[in-house]
Amino acid sequence: MNTLLIVGPGDIGRRALPTLLANYHVTALVRMHRTGARESTLGCREIRGELDDPASLAPLFGVATHVIHLAPPPEQGRIDTRTRNLIQALSGGAMVAQGLPSRFVYVSTTGVYGDCQGSLIDEGRPVNPATDRARRRVDAEEQLLAWGQRHGVAVSILRVPGIYASDRLPVERVRRGTPVLIDGDDVFTNHIHADDLANIVCATLERGGAGEIYNTIDDSELKMGAWFNLIADRARLARPRQISRQAAASGEIPPPLLSFMSESRRISNAKMKRSLGIVLRYPTVYDGVPAHIEPEH
Repeated sequence: MNTLLIVGPGDIGRRALPTLLANYHVTALVRMHRTGARESTLGCREIRGELDDPASLAPLFGVATHVIHLAPPPEQGRIDTRTRNLIQALSGGAMVAQGLPSRFVYVSTTGVYGDCQGSLIDEGRPVNPATDRARRRVDAEEQLLAWGQRHGVAVSILRVPGIYASDRLPVERVRRGTPVLIDGDDVFTNHIHADDLANIVCATLERGGAGEIYNTIDDSELKMGAWFNLIADRARLARPRQISRQAAASGEIPPPLLSFMSESRRISNAKMKRSLGIVLRYPTVYDGVPAHIEPEH
């Protein structure tokens, strides 16, 4: 049985674990200073380390034939130093071939495409990150693809949009009455259910191509206002008020939130379905969002 290292075993890692444990001897890299009961119930071998502390990652060398990298980049800068430290650790610090994993799956973001002005795009679209947040992801992708090409590691990248599930919905934002943009100013938004993403990660580990990138998107094609209207309707809350982009820029919508309303993309998932054989459990958000959102959600 092959060995697997999960880096950043959060919600998606936990959802994927039942499938992974049936097929791999699994090790998880967990934070050295963990908090919360959920982090101590992974049910697999654990190695404690910090991606920001290269010395703590030394035990990762040679630990696995397969790797899933789910950890986010640092919160600042344009370089993903965490991915750089991980690569060094997996390479034994000397970029040698012996002991390297054979397969590697990295979960990135569709934010690397930047603003596409609502155009329908696929994986052939050049990256055009507009924020440092997205630039860090581009840096991680480039590091991993170059490393994989140099050393024969089959690196596959999943570009993921907004992840949702019954317990990760923006109900509080709707309850607070945060406005949305009028339809003429609104942007297209993209989504994937957490259970589908976990399944796609597992499939990519088995069937992902070396150096290949897959847009990991469901079949929804809707604007952000429609997304929040759906949440409001199913939580039995008032629909958000619609305002112009000019009003939003004047302070009606907080700047960090408004930054997500500055990029519009419609993204094809045809390659994911064709190459990975994916059949989505929740083809659209209308299938995945519960018909009745309970108050605690």
